[in-house]
Amino acid sequence: MIEAVGLTKRYGAKTAVYNLSFQVRPGAVTGFLGPNGSGKSTTMRMMLGLDRPTSGHVTIGGHPFRSLPNAPRQVGALLDAKAVHGGRSARNHLLSLAQLAGIPAARVDEVLGVVGLQDVARKRSKGFSLGMGQRLGIAAALLGDPQVLLFDEPVNGLDPEGILWVRNLMKMLAAEGRTVFVSSHLMSEMALTADHLIVIGRGQLLADMSVTDFISANSADFARVRVPDAQPEHREKLTASLTEAGGRVMPEPDGALRVTGLPLPRISDLAHESDVRLWELSPHQASLEEAYMRMTQGAVDYRSTVDQKAGLQQPVPVGGHVQPPVHEVPQQGWYAPPPPGENPYATAPVAPAAAARPADPTQRDTSEDAR
Repeated sequence: MIEAVGLTKRYGAKTAVYNLSFQVRPGAVTGFLGPNGSGKSTTMRMMLGLDRPTSGHVTIGGHPFRSLPNAPRQVGALLDAKAVHGGRSARNHLLSLAQLAGIPAARVDEVLGVVGLQDVARKRSKGFSLGMGQRLGIAAALLGDPQVLLFDEPVNGLDPEGILWVRNLMKMLAAEGRTVFVSSHLMSEMALTADHLIVIGRGQLLADMSVTDFISANSADFARVRVPDAQPEHREKLTASLTEAGGRVMPEPDGALRVTGLPLPRISDLAHESDVRLWELSPHQASLEEAYMRMTQGAVDYRSTVDQKAGLQQPVPVGGHVQPPVHEVPQQGWYAPPPPGENPYATAPVAPAAAARPADPTQRDTSEDAR
């Protein structure tokens, strides 16, 4: 089991994770969701001892990762599939990891077969596609046959067959009683894979519940009701009856009615009492994506603006004058980029010199070192 208690991480004035507490239990696939910049990667790095928390702690099986004896045999992780020496073959990469952890070489060939890379085991990884790199990273995570597994975007770059394989692999690992923690931005895939969700926004916990409860808590369920199109008077009659019974009725673009506030059996009874024949009476529940967007809409840092055709079309002022935008004041210690053109610390671009001198081939560029 993974347990985080009061986990906080600050980088100078920026707070990446704040007072985060949750548990990841064995026997289930736990999805880890949140917008870009919400602190997911930082949290996973602290789980693996790659970053030290400013305060709080996180343990795996009751111990900090750094205190686990022979950690690769207990915890497997995929954080960056590109963290591979490009000159090594897939087999040699895994073999070096196995030797460091005291894992038999036979296990290398086993995991290569599990991820489907046995035919390219002796090819250099620098020639691998993104999907092949993901499979190699998953093989490295499985190498020690660990009880705890952490995956960051494991289906990135995989084709539909590979995505299905990863989905089934996650479920199989959880069914074996392992702790499986998966971070992903693919809501449709999380809906099919995860049993439980942990959602964070701007470094703070937003939700810790089952997928079913999360969707129910963050969606506006309603019923779709249709009457024969040739009988609009029946639609009006039913609308009046449903409204009188306490329901809220809104027309849909396709002619159906969206009804909230009344259960389906009550809607059916009211239609029968009103002598209205129904063509459709169906429940609607939001998808995981809809529920996620509803919950995290206030925790998104980067939003698109209306396309003004690259400045060729100017917005029409309302009432003859432009309303100044109102920007939410961020909490102290949080980073929120200023709107375009309103950064008081931005400097004007430096005009290029009229005649630049030829570059000195012996002069080394230190710009990268400065960064």
